[in-house]
Amino acid sequence: MPQAGFVHYLPIATTLVSIAFLIAISLRAIPRKWPPHLLWWAIGITTYGLGTALESSVTLFGNSPELTRWWYWAGAILGGYPLATGTVYLLMKRRLAHLCTAISLAVVVFASVAVFLTPLNTDALEPHRPSGAVIGWQWVRLLTPFINGYAALFLVGGAFYSAFFFAFKHNKGRRALGTTLIAIGGILPGIGGGMAKAGIVEALYIGELVGLILIWLGYHFCITDKRPPVPASDNTADNNPAEPAPA
Repeated sequence: MPQAGFVHYLPIATTLVSIAFLIAISLRAIPRKWPPHLLWWAIGITTYGLGTALESSVTLFGNSPELTRWWYWAGAILGGYPLATGTVYLLMKRRLAHLCTAISLAVVVFASVAVFLTPLNTDALEPHRPSGAVIGWQWVRLLTPFINGYAALFLVGGAFYSAFFFAFKHNKGRRALGTTLIAIGGILPGIGGGMAKAGIVEALYIGELVGLILIWLGYHFCITDKRPPVPASDNTADNNPAEPAPA
C-alpha cells in the first residue's frame, strides 16, 4: 500500500496560508462594508482552504469516499469560480455582473447537486490521495471544464487585462506587477488540476500552494499602491473606485 510522502503534506501549509489570507481580506472588507468583489474573494479563499483542508485530512487520517466527494466539490466544482466572480464585479457594470453570476452560478449549483447525489466508486479509492475517479457519474466531470473555463477567463484573463491596463495606460508598475502575479497564481492550480485528472494529484498540491502565495503577494502589491486611484469610468461607477483591483 503506497504511503504518504512529503508532497502530500503540502495542503496543510496551503490551508494555513488560506486562513491568514482570509483574515487579511476580512480586515480590509469589514470597514468597507464588504463590497461584492471582496465578498466573493473571501468566499473563494474560504473554499480554496476547504479543499486543501480536505486534502490534509486525507493525508493525516486516511481517505474515504465521502472525503473525496467533498474534496471534488470544493476543488473541481468550485475551484477558482468565486475568485473569478469577484473579478467580474470589478470589471463589469453591476447589472451585467449580476447577470453573469446568476447564469454561471446556476451551472455551479447543478454540478454541485450532481456531485452530492452521485454514487461513489469505492474500488477507485486511494488511501492517501483523493481522485475524481471515485465519482460514479463520470458525466459530472464533463461539467468542470465549463466552470473552470469561466473561472480562468475572468480570474486569469481579468488579471492580465488589469496588468496591461495599469502598465501601459496608467503607468502603475506596482499594480501591474500585482495583477500579473495574480494571473500566474490563478494558472498554477489549473495546471495542477489537469495533471491530477491524469492521476498526478501531487502536482495539484504544489500548484495550490505556490498559486495561493502568488495570488496573495499580487493582492498585497495592489492594495499597497498608494498613488491616487484611476477615476472611475462609466463601467465601474457603481463599484468602489478607491479600492485597488485585487485582480
